[in-house]
Amino acid sequence: MAQRWFRSKQRPVAGISELDRAPIGTGDAALSVLAVSYADGGEDDQYLVPAVGDREPRDGEGVWAALITAIADGAELRGTRGRFRCSRTDALGDLHGGADLAERSLRVEQSNTSVVLGETLILKLYRLLEPGLNPDIEVSRFLTDAGFGDTPPVAGAIRYETGDVVCSAAMLQGFVPSSGDAWASVREALSDSPDAALALVARIGELTARMHAALASHPNDPAFPSRPATTAETAGWRASAEQQLSQAVTAVVGEAQKRLVVLAPAITAQFADTFGSATGGARVTRIHGDYHLGQLLARADGGFSVVDFEGEPARLLAQRRQPSSPLRDIAGMLRSLDYAARTVGQGGGFDSDVWLHDARGAFLKAYGGVKADQAGLLAAFELEKACYEVRYEANNRPDWLWLPLAAVERLAAA
Repeated sequence: MAQRWFRSKQRPVAGISELDRAPIGTGDAALSVLAVSYADGGEDDQYLVPAVGDREPRDGEGVWAALITAIADGAELRGTRGRFRCSRTDALGDLHGGADLAERSLRVEQSNTSVVLGETLILKLYRLLEPGLNPDIEVSRFLTDAGFGDTPPVAGAIRYETGDVVCSAAMLQGFVPSSGDAWASVREALSDSPDAALALVARIGELTARMHAALASHPNDPAFPSRPATTAETAGWRASAEQQLSQAVTAVVGEAQKRLVVLAPAITAQFADTFGSATGGARVTRIHGDYHLGQLLARADGGFSVVDFEGEPARLLAQRRQPSSPLRDIAGMLRSLDYAARTVGQGGGFDSDVWLHDARGAFLKAYGGVKADQAGLLAAFELEKACYEVRYEANNRPDWLWLPLAAVERLAAA
């Protein structure tokens, strides 16, 4: 279970079995649904695994192109227990004119599988099948309809149905040619010219403001509200932050755990104080949910396209669909800038603390600023995010654990 898309790496696997298998076309290609059970007795997980016989498809075999055809045709792929329903949007006709769909899997670090077809479309398969509508599809379609042009248009989707349970299985979007992502762009600029990197940060701040304005543009849509936060919501933010802290403590061992245990009482008190008095100035909308430099594609025209609205992988799907404070996205991007600056700064050449101070100012100014009564809430969200990062790095990239651990210590002392 070394694949990046396998989410429960710390849980001992008891067994794996195939629940369903739906043929694709006339060959031996299929969409398989695997059940993973765990020795801890917790709930099983279900994973989507495209297969050709007993292996995953290879580029050029036509399996991915066959799925695009199924989406274009609105086909239904029947399995032994359930079915995969395919649907398209009007955008598909504009993006795919019947040209040959050469297949190219993206070899990038991500929690799903993405394949580029014909250099005009990109198919994303959601490996972990969770009941409900994936916010990646939901938010991407909303932004397209709202006229936000800096996210790829949705061309279609696949959902998996068994009885009354519906899971998002895949999304088809327009492919955005890019030179990489903002993570690479900012780090490269930091190595060459920290001032140029500040200009990129300001551009990202302006883009973030437009994205948040679009997400708040239909306040009467119950799925995309724009309103003051309720007491129950701010209480939920506090509970979430405390949970992230608790999970961070249990995710690490040894000296790292000792450091967090010492800080935990002060952090808990900070969360209680900040979220307990947050209702007055706090607002909620739908948000990106996992906003960082890696979620921005660097286009050839110098702009960025926002992708991956799925939310933080460690959170339940229902949690990721809830409206929340846009300050969460701001906190996520500020934490990502911290990652970029400190990893580049390890090699010397510039003062990462000074640059981060300037970058924070550039981002927030371009965003339009954060009101004084929201500053404490933003700081609490940053600290919560750093706790989340400790857990994430402990589970996925232990060599990076030093970075969020140091961030928790700095933010807790601020």
